[in-house]
Amino acid sequence: MEKGASIQRRTEPRWPAIVALAALAGLYESLPERLTPGPNWIVPAAIAILLIPTIAARQLRKHSIYFALGVLLNLVITVAVIWSLGILIAGLPGKREAPTELLRSAVALWISNVLVFASWYWRLDAGGPLRRELRHAHTKGAFLFPQMTFPPESPLADAGWKPGFVDYLFLAFNTSTAFSPTDVPVLSRWAKLLMMIQSCVSLGTLAILAARAINIL
Repeated sequence: MEKGASIQRRTEPRWPAIVALAALAGLYESLPERLTPGPNWIVPAAIAILLIPTIAARQLRKHSIYFALGVLLNLVITVAVIWSLGILIAGLPGKREAPTELLRSAVALWISNVLVFASWYWRLDAGGPLRRELRHAHTKGAFLFPQMTFPPESPLADAGWKPGFVDYLFLAFNTSTAFSPTDVPVLSRWAKLLMMIQSCVSLGTLAILAARAINIL
């Protein structure tokens, strides 16, 4: 009974991932309609429509359905972010966006890039959150977190440690700012490919901000 209670205490809270998706919907709602694939409410509506059955599948512990819906949800957002960034960059030579709107849109897309790739890493690493919860501890996956490297006799060791959404958010933030992982080595090829895509999106967004700054100077 005590062991079960311990495992239950270590179960990852669900609200950080849901808050991230809600933030993504709000960020996309704030973009000018020219930068969205249709009305600016279309992506938030798609997030809401897919999020409801995704949450239901998690509640029912339907691993395969939950995983498939989560991947579809992330894919929709990722395609939308890349599409919006492409339209924003294409409009730079013609100065289609007002300076304030350009900067605001670039910042919104940069934040969206961090959130959506944090969701990718969280959703795919070691089979996803439901699979990770079934294990006693996180001993292997696509990323080598520092907590996984401590020897058992170390005072910093935590035998039941598992990464949560904030750990993947920190990883995604570092990838978007440093264009590389910092304290978390990448072990799998799919994770390396995703981080390359995230870095390219971040670099494109920062190039917009730099171009605008040079234009001001």
